[in-house]
Amino acid sequence: MGDRQTKADFSLSRRAVLAAAAGVGVGAFSRSLPALAAEGAMLRRPIPHSGEMLPVVGVGTARVFAIGTDPKERGERRAVIEALVAGGGSLIDTASTYGTAEGVVGDVVAEAGLRDKVFIATKGEVRNRAAEIAEFQQSLKFLKTPKVDLMQLHNVRSPQQDLAIYREWKQQGLARYIGITTSFSGDHDAIAAVTEREKPDFVQVNYAIDDRNAERRVLPAAKAAGAAVLCNVPFGTGSLFQKVRGKPLPDWAAEFDTATWAQFFLKFLLTNDAVTAVIPATAKAEHMRDNLAACRGRMPDAALRARMLAYLDQLG
Repeated sequence: MGDRQTKADFSLSRRAVLAAAAGVGVGAFSRSLPALAAEGAMLRRPIPHSGEMLPVVGVGTARVFAIGTDPKERGERRAVIEALVAGGGSLIDTASTYGTAEGVVGDVVAEAGLRDKVFIATKGEVRNRAAEIAEFQQSLKFLKTPKVDLMQLHNVRSPQQDLAIYREWKQQGLARYIGITTSFSGDHDAIAAVTEREKPDFVQVNYAIDDRNAERRVLPAAKAAGAAVLCNVPFGTGSLFQKVRGKPLPDWAAEFDTATWAQFFLKFLLTNDAVTAVIPATAKAEHMRDNLAACRGRMPDAALRARMLAYLDQLG
């Protein structure tokens, strides 16, 4: 999952924001949070049910990887995945319902020889057992892999939803982890209820600095259940970049080593200790590298987070 704004609008607005922020100095990375191993180190967090360490910034593929066979577009998507891996990341989130995205991810990862360096997460949508099995088999075929790292039940709406077939796939070694997802605030109560009862390995939820409903029930439920949390739509619906377009970062962003608005938005989420990783969608390698920079350097403390919220509020 990723940003719901159109690809063209999102790309234009983010380019404008990056240009506006280019002259803002952030100072040297002179110190780190305890969570960071060293200056400039990639921030990783444990998957609670296993202890496996996961880089905290990945990439979403909704819409932006739903492309055809055009060599130029395929090359751009490959550059995104290569930038992810080169920057120390690994998590790629896709879904059976993202058009051609699974196939594009599978082709790109196979052609680049990166399967052993990426953490592939996908999602199933249907609820009928026979159809779910067929859908998952198709996903594995598209992704060119005998197993995925994370298999998620997409857009959970019922608080009674069970994960029986997903547990079977995990037991069979077809998925290393299982999870549930939503990008709709109206389904948060259902997600929280299923999390509390089923205790999945992962919970994926919409969470952004201007969309904090997940803090009410979903994040506490995930933390209590020991579930890793992936944040989709971390830039809101695109409105965040529109709000700050043409505006420089505040000078005090230097206090948490932030050079761009994207890093500002992502670092806010990553300072919530319930969050394991964020998965912004992008079709551009430069944006992937920008997002990954949110993994490094100092992070805002509670006082700075409050200041970040107040600053955005005053922008209107």
